[in-house]
Amino acid sequence: LVDDKIRWMIHLLLLLTMLTGTLLAIIYSIALSGDAVEAISSAGNLSDLPFDENDHLSTHILAVPAGKCGSLLEDTVDFEDGSHDHQWMELDGEAFDSVFGHLGAYADFSSDEVTDFNTDCLAVCLEKGTLREVVARPLPHRYFLQGKVDQDGDDMRVTEASVQQFVMSDSCAKVEYGFVNYHDNPIKMYWINHSGKQVYNQEIGVGERKTSFINTFVGHKFEFYDSQPNEDPLQNELLFDWIIPNHGIIGFKNYEFPHVPVEGVERQVQQTLKSEWRRHEVVKRTFSPLAFDKGRLPDDLFASLGAYWYNNRDVPHVVHEEWGRHKGVFVNYWETDVNFIQIPWHLKKRWQRRLRELVEAWTGVELETTDMYGMREYTKGARLLSHVDRESTHAASLIVNIAQQNVSKPWTIEVHDHADRLHEVVMEPGDIVYYESAKALHGRNTPLQSGTYVNLFTHYRPLNDPDWYLRDNPEGTPEPLIDVGACNLVGKPDEYSKGAVQCQNSAIGPHLSPSMFTATSADDMFSWWKSVGPRDETVEDNDNEEL
Repeated sequence: LVDDKIRWMIHLLLLLTMLTGTLLAIIYSIALSGDAVEAISSAGNLSDLPFDENDHLSTHILAVPAGKCGSLLEDTVDFEDGSHDHQWMELDGEAFDSVFGHLGAYADFSSDEVTDFNTDCLAVCLEKGTLREVVARPLPHRYFLQGKVDQDGDDMRVTEASVQQFVMSDSCAKVEYGFVNYHDNPIKMYWINHSGKQVYNQEIGVGERKTSFINTFVGHKFEFYDSQPNEDPLQNELLFDWIIPNHGIIGFKNYEFPHVPVEGVERQVQQTLKSEWRRHEVVKRTFSPLAFDKGRLPDDLFASLGAYWYNNRDVPHVVHEEWGRHKGVFVNYWETDVNFIQIPWHLKKRWQRRLRELVEAWTGVELETTDMYGMREYTKGARLLSHVDRESTHAASLIVNIAQQNVSKPWTIEVHDHADRLHEVVMEPGDIVYYESAKALHGRNTPLQSGTYVNLFTHYRPLNDPDWYLRDNPEGTPEPLIDVGACNLVGKPDEYSKGAVQCQNSAIGPHLSPSMFTATSADDMFSWWKSVGPRDETVEDNDNEEL
């Protein structure tokens, strides 16, 4: 009997061993299968990155070199592929060379010497919404360089960070998000924490001046309640809820443009042009031969600016710009919508620092930042009256063309040089125009024929010198180009920025207006404004296709 019990126990143990082995094999198989499904995506070419139908990056990407860095990343951070809407990708071949190649030579990332992500690996965060043609050039602070982050790409502000800290910083997942309120009442804002609890954040007042930007993270959720009628906002109407997708802004309802009596517009325009003409004659100091020039954004700046616009290009991010009688008739808001996409403070500082370097190179003068304005979206029929900017702050400036949608005919920026000759400059997205904005009359008097046109404006003055405009030119300043000899129209009357007008002195450049208009008074400027005004037969329908 004892022997039978022992034999029975032995058989039972063997059976349990067989079942355990089978179970372990199944678990192991599932684990291998799961690894295959959840393996980090790879890209050997930039075309392998996920782009949407408009050729913009469709998601945020945390990219690392192919080799050992991918598996080390998984072991190093406490979040997963897809956290904060960042898809992990390994880059190899052309994709690696395009994104990381400009950083210099690095060791083989498949080497046995690569053992610690924080000291041995690279990473980069590519921003959702970035245009395909510049996707390989994010701003410098988006690169993780073996434990360091070069904030400006010039080795002047280098910070040490782990990859965990890098991803949770404004290099990747940390973003700025703004809220502008045109609702009838102030709005109460609540953050929804990880437990689903509503945590009070702030009250958002009414109007552009009460716009509030916060630092938050991609994926965080907020709710917005009316502040009336109950004292407890959570007992009032839930107006909106929102999950943060990227840097951005959101508007509640919209600003309403005030009524403008059309019969009084011409008189206001004429008076305004007289004032602007007098102002442009007050400024003594100049910086360049023509008072303007055309250039191009560096790819990384265009990538960042373009992504911000693309991610915020539609309602509810776009609201009407607050125009009214207090701002004059510079933009024809009574005839067409003028829209606005506000930009965050810290991101603005990054952009301005880099843009200032471009303007300093153009002027040859050390400058300080005074203002950045935009993004302004002009719509079909828009006009911008010729004007000059604030003397004490707007010495040297930039117009940055961010985007154009369905623009069927070039909409030129009109700039008058030091001899008051009119130049008409064609811009494409990513182009910049340098201009002496307190001295050179500038505008867009011809109506935008179709589509939308998005610009950013940024302004500078000589360092610590608000009275710069009253001073004579310092030694070494380029002489203003006044006499250029005889000029002739050799191109077509509607051919802009292609040298349609040629002068004896070729230094005049390719942008002279085919009209060969030179202003001698405010009355001339008013006549020009009237002559290029809207004609119904020339305005085309907007079919809303994106170019």
